[in-house]
Order: sequence, then C-alpha cells, then structure tokens
Amino acid sequence: MKHIYLFLMAVLLPLIASAQQSSNPRKTYNFNPDWKLYVGDLPGTEKTDFDDKTWKSITLPHAWNEDEAFKKSIEDLSTGISWYRKHFTIPATDQNSKVFLEFEGIRQAGEFYLNGKFIGRHENGVMAFGFDISSLIIPNKENVIAVKIDNAWNYKEKATNSGYQWNDKNFNANYGGISKNVRLHVTGNIYQTLPLFSTLKTTGNYCYAKDFNIKGKSAVIVSESQVKNESTTDRKLIYEVELKDLDGQVVKTFKSAETTIKAGDTITLKAEALVNELNFWSWGYGYLYTVTSRLKSADKIIDELSTKTGFRKTEFKNGMVYLNDRVLMMKGYAQRSSNEWPAIGLSVPPWLSDYSNQLMVESNANLVRWMHITPWKQDIESCDRVGLIQAMPAGDSEKDVTGTRWDQRKAVMTDAIIYNRNNPSIVFYECGNESISAAHMQEMKDIRNLYDPNGGRAIGSREMLDIPEAEYGGEMLYINKSATKPVWSMEYSRDEALRKYWDEYSPPFHVNGAGPKYKDADASDYNRNQDSFAIEDIIRWNEYYEERPGTGTRVSAGGVNIIFSDSNTHHRGEENYRRSGEVDAMRIPKDAFFAHKVMWDGWVDAKKTGIHIIGHWNYKSGVKKNIYVVASGDKTALFVNNKSLGFGEKSNGFLFTFKNINYQPGTIKAVSYSSAGKKLAETQLTTAGKALALKLTAMKNPSGFKADGADVILVQVEVIDENGNRCPTASNMVSFNLDGPAEWRGGLAQGPDNYILAKNLPVENGINRVLIRSATAAGKINLTATAEGLKPANLSFETTAVKIVNGISAQLPSNGLKPNLSKGPTPLDPSYTVSRKSIKIIAAEAGANSDKASLSFDDNELSDWVNDGKLNTAWIRYTLAKESIVTAVSLKLNGFRTKIYPLKILVDGKVVFEGNSKPSLGYFTAKCKATKGKTVTIQLVEAGKEKENSNIGVEVNGKKLDDGVERAETKLKGGLSIIEAEIYEQP
Repeated sequence: MKHIYLFLMAVLLPLIASAQQSSNPRKTYNFNPDWKLYVGDLPGTEKTDFDDKTWKSITLPHAWNEDEAFKKSIEDLSTGISWYRKHFTIPATDQNSKVFLEFEGIRQAGEFYLNGKFIGRHENGVMAFGFDISSLIIPNKENVIAVKIDNAWNYKEKATNSGYQWNDKNFNANYGGISKNVRLHVTGNIYQTLPLFSTLKTTGNYCYAKDFNIKGKSAVIVSESQVKNESTTDRKLIYEVELKDLDGQVVKTFKSAETTIKAGDTITLKAEALVNELNFWSWGYGYLYTVTSRLKSADKIIDELSTKTGFRKTEFKNGMVYLNDRVLMMKGYAQRSSNEWPAIGLSVPPWLSDYSNQLMVESNANLVRWMHITPWKQDIESCDRVGLIQAMPAGDSEKDVTGTRWDQRKAVMTDAIIYNRNNPSIVFYECGNESISAAHMQEMKDIRNLYDPNGGRAIGSREMLDIPEAEYGGEMLYINKSATKPVWSMEYSRDEALRKYWDEYSPPFHVNGAGPKYKDADASDYNRNQDSFAIEDIIRWNEYYEERPGTGTRVSAGGVNIIFSDSNTHHRGEENYRRSGEVDAMRIPKDAFFAHKVMWDGWVDAKKTGIHIIGHWNYKSGVKKNIYVVASGDKTALFVNNKSLGFGEKSNGFLFTFKNINYQPGTIKAVSYSSAGKKLAETQLTTAGKALALKLTAMKNPSGFKADGADVILVQVEVIDENGNRCPTASNMVSFNLDGPAEWRGGLAQGPDNYILAKNLPVENGINRVLIRSATAAGKINLTATAEGLKPANLSFETTAVKIVNGISAQLPSNGLKPNLSKGPTPLDPSYTVSRKSIKIIAAEAGANSDKASLSFDDNELSDWVNDGKLNTAWIRYTLAKESIVTAVSLKLNGFRTKIYPLKILVDGKVVFEGNSKPSLGYFTAKCKATKGKTVTIQLVEAGKEKENSNIGVEVNGKKLDDGVERAETKLKGGLSIIEAEIYEQP
C-alpha cells in the first residue's frame, strides 16, 4: 500500500504542480521584432490596409537617425516625423485575455494606433508607458500597430502648449523614434498590474526589505502588489510569494491571509516573512533574487509575476552614506542618460549596457549619476547586475520652474519612482540639476513617501545645502562638507581630452591645451592631452579624498566626475562631441580610467596596492620628459632597464613625478612602498617593437550572438609587434571587409565625419574598435582587417537563431545575462581609519560683526562671517568646548577658488601657523604646531590677493564659477570672510 501511495504521489504531484502552473495565463513577450520604418509623413499611414512593404525592416530598439550619432553635433541631429508599423498575431492560447503594450520610452512624442484606431499619445520623451489593447485585439488574425513619432526640439505638449524643459540641445541627445525596448503582456482578468502610472494609472508590484540584521544575514522581505479584478464575479485570493536565489533555489515561500476582491475593484495585497542567510546587494556585488508573487484562488494559480530585485540596507546620516552598515564614500561618474555609442546611439543590446556599466565598476566607481532625465530600464537593470549604485533623475534642465513645467517634472518623477522602485541599485532620487525651492523639494519628497516609503532611497537635488527637506545635496566643481545629510559633488571635473593625444612627444604631438577658442574664450582645459587629463583628475579627486569620512565631524561624501564615456552632447573642445570621458565612445580606456582605478580602490580609504604609469614607453631617441605615476603607496621609485632613478616627487596624494627622464628602449618599472619601506605594488611598460600585424578580438553577448537584428558584436583591432605587444603610437589606416548576415556599424576616429560608418578607419594609439549588428537570419560571419605593410587578421563568428512567431518572441533581450559578483559581499570591518577629530566650538567673537561669527561654524555653506574690510578687525576667535591639543584648522574661505589670504593662527595667544592659504575647490587646511589651549584665533596679517590667472574662476562661456558668498568687504584691503571653520586634534 505504501508503495502504491508513493507511486501515486510521484505521478500526481508533478501533474498538480503542472496544472497550477498552466492555469497562470500571464506571459511576457519580446515585442521588438519585425517592425517597419519610414522617415517622413504619409497620409493614411495609421490605417490597417496601408501598404508598408517597401518600408525599411528593423528590429527595435532603433532610432531612425542613428547614423548621425557622433557624426553630427547634438544640435544638428535630425528631427522630424517618422512612422513605425508592425504586423502581429496574438497566439491562440492567449485569446480572451488581457493584453497590454509596454514601451520603455520613445523620443519625443508618439501617437499610437491599433488596427486603425487611435489608442493614445505619449509626449514627455523620457519615461515608460503602456496601453491596454485588450478590446482592440482581433482574435486569430493579424493586427497592425502604427506609431507616428515627432522628435522636434521644440515639441510642445498638446494639452498645455508647453514644451518640456529637458528637451534640450545641450545635454539630451535626440535619438528619434522608438529607441527603447517594447514588450507585450498577457494576463487573466484578475491580475497584478503593470507599474505604468501615467497611462494605465496602475502601480504594479513593490518589493523591499526591512528589519535588517547585516551581520546575521537576515531581513524581513516584503512583497506587495496592486491587483485588479476585471472579471464579473467576486473572488477569494491568497497572495503567495516565493523567493529564489541566484541559483534558482527556493529560499522561502510565504503568503497572506485569504482576501476577497470584488468584481471591478482594485486592491493591494501584501505578504512578508523573515528570511535568513540572505546575500545583500552591494557595490560590485550584484546579487539578485527572483521574487515570484502569485494570486491563488481555490489552490489554483491565476496570476504569477516574477520580479528581479536585490536587498540592501542604506542610511544617510552624519554627512555620510552607509551601505549595509558600512560607510561608502561616493566615487563615480555623472553620465549622460543616453549612454550612447557611435552610429547606434542609446539603442544597444543589454549585454553591451552591462559591458559599459561594469567598466565603471572596474575603474572602482561605485556611483553613476545619470544626468537630467531618467535612464531607460535596460541601463537601470544593468546597474543592478553589475553592482553600480545609481542616482536617478526624472526630467529637468538647469533651473527650477513653475506652473505646467513643474507639473511635468512631478509627473515624470512619479512615473520613474513607480517604474523603478524595485531596482536595488537606485539609492538616490535626484529632483533637479540646479537647486529647487523648499516647497518643491517637499512636493517631490511627498511623491517618494507615497510610492516608495520603504526603498531606502534618499531624495534630494543639486545644491540644497540649506534646505532641510532634502536628504542629500551637493554642488558641482567645488567641495561641500556636512555633519548631517551627505553632500557629494554632482560633477567635479569636466575637462576634455581626445584619447588619441598621448602627449607632445608622441604622434600626433599634441601640446597640452592646443586648440581653438570656445565662444571666443580660452578652451585649453578642454583640449588636454592624456598626461594632463589624468593629472587633473588626480588633483581634483585628492581634494575630496582629503575631506573624506574619518577626517572630522564635517566631511565630504565624495563626488562624481563628468563623464564616463565620450558623449554626443554639449562639447567645448575641438571635436564636435564631448571628450570628458575616462573612456572614449567605444569604451577604450584613457589613462584617467586607470588613475581612478588606483585612487578609488576602497570603500573610503584607498587600498595601498594600486599603481599605474601614465602614458607609454615608445619614444624617439633623445626624448626627455616627465614620467608620472599614480600610486596609493607612500613613496614610489622608478627603474629604467633595472636601473633605479630614485623616488618621485609626491603631490596631490597619489601623484609621483619623475622629472626629465631620458627615454631608453626597454622596460620602465614603477614600484610603490610604504613609509616603512615595505613593497606594496609594481607595474611596468615595455617598449613595443616594429609594427608587424593586425590583431582582432571579439567581445560579444555571453549568451551568444543573436540573429535578432538588434544584437551587436564589438570587435577590437590592434597593431602589434612580433611578440604580440600593442604598438602604442601606431595610427595605421585599417580596411575592413565583412561577409555574412550582419550589418556594419563601424567605429570612431579623428577625421572626416569622425569616420562614422566608414569601413576604412585608423587605429589611434595602436587600437580601435568597431560594431557589427546581426541580421535576422542566422549564419556564419567573416571579418577581415587589412593595413598596408602589416599582416592581415581574420575573425569568424556565428549568430544563433531567435524564434519569432507572427511578430513576437518569448526570448527577451536580457535572457542569460549573469550578475557581476567580483567584489564580494559588503565587508563587515570599518571602511576608514579616523585620522583627525573635530573639537567642538561653543562660541565665537570677532573684530567686526561678532553677532554673525557663529555663521562660520553652523554647518551651512551658504552662510558666512565677514568683517568690515579693515585689517585691524580681520580676526575671529573661537572658544572650544574643552581645552585640547590643536593640530590643524580647516577653513572654507570666501574666494576659496581665486584668492590667497596671508593668515596667522593662534592657540591661547601662541602662534601655531603663519602662512598663506591655498586656492582650492573649497577647503584649505592649515597644519598647526600641536599646542594645547581653549581658544583659537584666525587673523589676516595683510591684504589678501587674487591668484595669478584668476580665469580659473570663470567658465569658457564667461559664467563665473562658485567661489563662495559674494561679499563687497572681501574686495577691500582688510577683508576676511569665513564660510566654515573646523578645528582638529589627533584621534
């Protein structure tokens, strides 16, 4: 009997499970295949019987003006009307179901028709949206969707006649049409909704964790879903949640009590449970779970939704960001949300998004601040996988607005929060690229509190230094510090450098700064060479690093460099695209990439094992030049052909300079040491021999090169010597020949039209890359590269078929992509060593305006103390909470960027420092002779003076950079003004 029972259970249980599974009608299809494109406007295009056979066949995502990406400057990208059409048939198994279309986004505005009937309009050009097309689907027959898109720069919303603030020629590259993914969803009549608020008025699923125990690896996991009953009967439902780990193993199953949902009603169902042995999402550790939420009625599954998400704990306090109970100094890039590539724009396959975004992590960035508009869902999900924190904007330009345009900004923020609140990599919501009012900040905060109260995300804006409603803030191009909410720089360096320009001693021999003026102003900072560009990044970052957590009560939470990859947006240098990237547009690293990798290796304190020699070691005989090494050790030595040249001159924390080094063919090696002489790291460069051959290397989708008409392969071409070393000064013209079912998209180089789509283009510094896009037919592809005087190179690869039936596919573009776990879980030990301790100031008096003296230590960088401009009143005295041994004083002085103040600092009347302040991005620290006392006096000893070349405080467009609080008194001979002062002792 027992054997019969076991046999029946073995047979019946799988059948029962199968029956439960098969009762779930929800399916998500890839709706990208088999579209038709026409650029222009034709009458009757929306009609079902319109003949589109001669139109261009494409696979989405696809911008109709993609050929212009990096060929034309942003303001010259083509605009106009385009039409997209698609013929499709819903599978017979999905008839009599709810059917929804989800568009990740279009540019700019679209009018949508299904089977000749108008179904809706979407206009903001940023966010995802969707349509319920259930009532218009023709069963068992071909359906036709037609979309008319207008990507005009001056497009205005139909209902309000208002333009959109973010449809801007400075930063929002205009890749027109359906440039993002499209999906089709099929559900039953009782279903969990989609997170598409503006068009469907639904909020979808919301997953989060609470009650964290990081050391104990546990948390309470919560899943809640908005549920609609569009049937004609009331139903009793149980909401069941299944949690699976990365290996697909069930970790926990939990459920709600039974609930009745009435016909026509919309309710929210919720379940939660304590889960142990959790792997927390972290920087460089994109650990994701699958949360499957089910609606069950009478033990049958009637709807099942799977959500990829991760769980992490965040806090924003003490001027710092905490991730999983560990302080993390923010380091990264302010990247254009288009995140584009030459001749394709933003419409790349998901694996290439992963490749690009993971490169940021490899440079030891932990944050990407997308700029002005919300990135598309593909990039957001990519950051989840690679372990890269995101600051997510909604839509804005460069200032606060009112009326309709503010309402537009709130609407986009609402949509963006609801659509992206399950993505663990989003840690910051950004409400503006300039400060917004306290009232507007509160409105945005209310939206966050309504739709994402438990996501562990700070909401703020650029600046917001004195607005308590903001949970974080920070300026650009200078340093902020805080003892309360974290402040980090929104873009701390935006100089430009072409990757091709090594230095003035290497072809093409670019003297640093050489290039045309920009709007009749000196633009040398935007025409740097690689040496100068990397050094400037070191100088800038080190100022933030010196004010890192552990250096006092008020600290900098870090900052982001603009930008990561060269961008087809607003430029100031010689080229017609922006070259501020630490990698070029094909994601080939510049030396600044490796400089960041050294400096940023650590959660706060830099690890001591980073080292990189800037440049190469292939010069002509007789060249003598400075060699620069970026290293995190205390001292660095240089060796040429094993002969020691001694230790370099250390500056800016990480830079070691070896002056006037004679070039000798062979090997140059750098070795870093601790102050005690312990070897920490070494690296070397070897002279490459005569150029001999070409080398091709393919980078492709890890799940296979898909024959879907949208996947791409990235091919690297190098000029190498007989030993396989890249020749770093080679600039050979390379000719490519492509055979097989594939489309040439090419690469980028300095020259006519930037060589966009050219099959003949040069390597630069011995390397370049090209893109090849798949066709919709699978097959073998051959690529040959030739160059005069070099051995050719060949590469063969094959595309794999993608099953597409009647215009739809069950194979989603991101299928098969794995997360990056390279950095491992969040360490449990502290991320920094306390290097100095703040001494509390309890009172202050001054030679003038004593009633305002407290403004110089109020933790508000928009307030200051200033004297009356007379030298005899140019002093301020602080009373400390206790007698202490003073070792340093940190000052943010008005004119911090452009002015030098001769100062004297006294402790209980004893001089402990006498010298000049140093212009900086914000703070000057005076190291004092350690002296015990209870008062500290800061005194101006003679008139301050402007730094030579005070143009450092002026942008190339003539705009004055922030330099403190404008005070007439500081222009006088005895003017002294302090924004913030902090006094330190040793810990």
